[in-house]
This record gives sequence, C-alpha cells and structure tokens, in this order.
Amino acid sequence: MPSPHTAARIVVVGLGPGSTQHITDEARVAIDRIPHRHLRTSVHPSAHLVPDATAHDDLYETADSFDDVYVEITNRLIEAAREHGEILYAVPGSPLILERTVRYLQERASDDEGIEVDILPAMSFLDVAWARLGIDPVEASVRLVDGHEFATAAAGERGPLLVAHTHANWVLSDIKLAVEGADGADPVVILHALGTDDEQIVHTTWAELDQTIEANHLTSIYIPQLAAPVGQEYVRFHELTRTLREQCPWDIEQTHETLIPFLLEETYEVVDALHALDPDNPATDDDLIEELGDLLFQIEFHATIAEQQGRFTIADVTQGVHDKLVRRHPHVFGPKDGDMANAGDTDTVLSNWDEIKRVEKNRTSVFDGIPRSLPSLAYAQKVGRKASKVGFDWPNVDGAFPKIVEETGELSEAVGQGDNDAATDELGDLLFAVVNVARHLGIDAELALRAASDKFRSRFESVEQLAAQRSIDLRTSNLEILDGLWDEAKLIVSNPPN
Repeated sequence: MPSPHTAARIVVVGLGPGSTQHITDEARVAIDRIPHRHLRTSVHPSAHLVPDATAHDDLYETADSFDDVYVEITNRLIEAAREHGEILYAVPGSPLILERTVRYLQERASDDEGIEVDILPAMSFLDVAWARLGIDPVEASVRLVDGHEFATAAAGERGPLLVAHTHANWVLSDIKLAVEGADGADPVVILHALGTDDEQIVHTTWAELDQTIEANHLTSIYIPQLAAPVGQEYVRFHELTRTLREQCPWDIEQTHETLIPFLLEETYEVVDALHALDPDNPATDDDLIEELGDLLFQIEFHATIAEQQGRFTIADVTQGVHDKLVRRHPHVFGPKDGDMANAGDTDTVLSNWDEIKRVEKNRTSVFDGIPRSLPSLAYAQKVGRKASKVGFDWPNVDGAFPKIVEETGELSEAVGQGDNDAATDELGDLLFAVVNVARHLGIDAELALRAASDKFRSRFESVEQLAAQRSIDLRTSNLEILDGLWDEAKLIVSNPPN
C-alpha cells in the first residue's frame, strides 16, 4: 500500500491508431515497467501489447450513456491508483485526442485529490488520416468533432470537418440527419481501420454515408464541405433578430416591458394553433409552425435586448434550460443507484421534479414560484394544488361541492345589501370554490371555461344568422324572441347539418 502522504500516480499511454508499429518506445517501456495495467477497451488491434491488463469493456454493456462509462472508468482508475500507488492506463490512439476519461482524470488531479496524471505523447489516428487525405489540417483549418456531439459541436460549421467516434452506423445516420440542408450528392470520405491491414479509404456521398460500410470503433469520416452548415436555419434566424434590433426603428425602441403584450398574444396564438391541429390533415401543421416561429422570435428578441445590455445571451438561455432539464430528470441522466433513479410513473416524476425544484430555489413557501401573472383560473388552480400537496384540502370532491352553495349564498347576500366591494370579494370566493371542484375532478378550469365560452359564441353566432335570415333586429327584440332564437341555435349547434 502507498504511503498516505504519497500521491497516487496514473501513467497514461496511447496505443496508436492501430498497427503495432505506431506505438512509441516510451509507451512500451512504461508498459514493461508498471505491473498494474488497465485498458479502456481491449477492442483495439494493439491491445495485446498490454499483457495482464484490466479492461473496462463491461461498462459499455451496462451503462446508460457513454459519459456514464467514462465517469465510472475514471473512478475505477483512481481507486486502483490509490491501492497500488502507480498504475498504467492504455487508451486507443493518443491520450490527448478525444479521450474523455483522460480529461476527467486531469480534472480530478487538478482538484488536488492526491492523484498525479502523467501523460506520455503518442501517435493518433489523425496523423494517419492527414497522410491518407493528403492535407495539412492547419492550413485547411480542419475542425475535429466528436460524432456523438455532432449536432451541437458542429453547429454553424460548413467544413472541412473530421468526425471521430463514428463507431456504428446509427451514429453515421444521426450525423446525416443533423444537416437538414445537405445535398445527397455532397462528397464524404470514410476512413476505416487506418494504419492496419484492414485499412479502407472510401469516397462516398452524403446520401450513402450510413450504408457504405459496417462502421466500428476504428471508423471516422472526413467532410470536405457541407452545402449548408449544421444548425444553419437557427443561426440565420439568430442573426436576423440582431439585424432587426440594430436597424429597424420599431425594434430598436422596444424594451422587455413593451414586448410583454406581444409575448402573451403569440403564446395564445400557439394555443389556438394547437387546438386546431387535425391528426388526419398535415396541412394544419402550417399554422402551428408559423405561430411557434412567432413565439420563438419573442424569446430571441428578449435575449437580444439582454445581450446588447451586456447581461446575458441566447446561449445562456439554452444552456440554462438544458442543464436544468438534466438536473430535473435524474431517472434519465442521473446515476443508476441515485435516490431518484427509479421513476416508473408520471406521479413519481412530478414529485421528484417538485422536490428538486424546491431545493434549487431554496423556497420557504409552497406557493413560491407560482407566477402571479398567470390567467386567474390557472392561478387559482395552481394555488389550490400547491396547498393540497401539504394536506390542506378536502379528501375528495364531496367536500368541495358544498363550498359552491355556501359562497353563492354569501354573494347573494352581499348583492342584496348593495355592497359592491363585498360582492366582488364573494364572487371571487365563489369562482375559487368552482376551481377547487374542477381540480378535484381532474378538469382544467381554464380549458373548461374556454370551451364553454366557445360554445356560447358558436350558439350566439347561430342566433345572429337566424336573425339575419328573418330580418330580426336583435337590439330591439324582446327577451321572448331572443330565447326562441337561442333554443333553435342550440339545436343547430348540437346537431349540425350533414
């Protein structure tokens, strides 16, 4: 066992791109000298040069994500180094090229955990790739991208790109789908098993990218140029918002406050478009696409104002919501043995969400975080639901119904006394009681009232049509005539003609 005052040491070597002739003498000496050896994976042509090594391939079969694999390998290596004092860790290619475990080890060492990481230089697959492609990566400004992160890491890029970690055909498919504007005839080069006897340099097209060869851990691709950058449409939209803010007189005058009515209006128009969706009619998607775009513009507008003020950018917004969603989905992204790892139903997911949110926000009241700007019915429903979660509620709807009768009586009394302030107060209590009944029945009060309002509107529009057909002036007609038209309209709306 090492002395408690001696740092545990991890010597990292690279096994080169594949052929045994590409491994350095320095790495061979380290392998021979250090008896406690580890391999990230034994699935590499030169892995046999590290005898009696502990491989960590089992994690690739059991972990939920590649990042989980890399974190656990890091933990294992540190534990082994503390046990033995010094260990050797061998990785494919170069330790400094797309080796996340090495990066994690360096981060842990920089946190002064009593760990030293010694990285020996090695030849990577890149050296062979540049030779086979016949290019100087510096002069050509080639960008190296991880295939697992292509959609985000290559955002806004047009090329040239060298994409590694394309170890399976589904990864190639994801890459292909990430570039919506790509021409199927765009050239791409598949680099397979470089520096080995099985080496293949395959010139193909974007359309055939995931259908040309059977990809594995020794596969990468070279993209000379994309017809359209990854994420091009959103980048163009982002730049357009900046341009409008800088050059349009109306846009320049706007503030966060003046934009609030437009934000609300666009939100409601999205809701209308959602209600109008017809699963059997794809054409109804057009309105939703347009309204979502208008709402997205409002979000970009607010972020652009903040960016000009030097406060934050749209990148802060997207990063913030990304990280928040990861934190609040521990059953998806968290450790398997975590307290909230098992969430097999919606109720558990929502309960976990509320608890994580409460801790994050350091909230002292159950009502903290409910926006006061919500529409009144939605606000009342949320307030009632939050109180219910701490036990302040009737056990079922039978307890909520009598409150409607009670509040109706109190409202009638206030109206009878001619007390307008009291009537306003009692009317609010009555509405709140009705919302509580809706909540117990699992009915969204906002949607229920909206549906009732739409029904009334449809019937009254039928009344208007009937009156017009019969030359009846609604404004001068008595209540008996109006009631008769209303009863007819109810039948028409309930039983529309075929």
